[in-house]
Amino acid sequence: MLTIRFSRTGKKKQPYYRIVLQESNRDPWSPAIEVLGNYNPRLEKADAVLVEDRITYWLSMGAQPSATARNLFIDRGLLKGEKMRKVTITAARAKKLAAAKAELAKKNEPVV
Repeated sequence: MLTIRFSRTGKKKQPYYRIVLQESNRDPWSPAIEVLGNYNPRLEKADAVLVEDRITYWLSMGAQPSATARNLFIDRGLLKGEKMRKVTITAARAKKLAAAKAELAKKNEPVV
């Protein structure tokens, strides 16, 4: 499956990203099928340069964007929909959070 994702190319403490099209099981730093743009988060405006026609072409062909790339495309108007969370919570962590929430609710119940 093809994926559109960021590949870091900057120096230490100076991030710079390429937006690349690759096979999803490949290393992000391996050669890309196509470079679809770049992104410099250190700029004051934090703007990205995108090849919009190629991005829409690959999305129409079934390429899946990563969460970060999807959010960028939604900001630019290339995709419609809701943004995705970049951080995922594992099942074990969700279970611990639910237990802590239940414990807190139990402590805050009025005593009858």
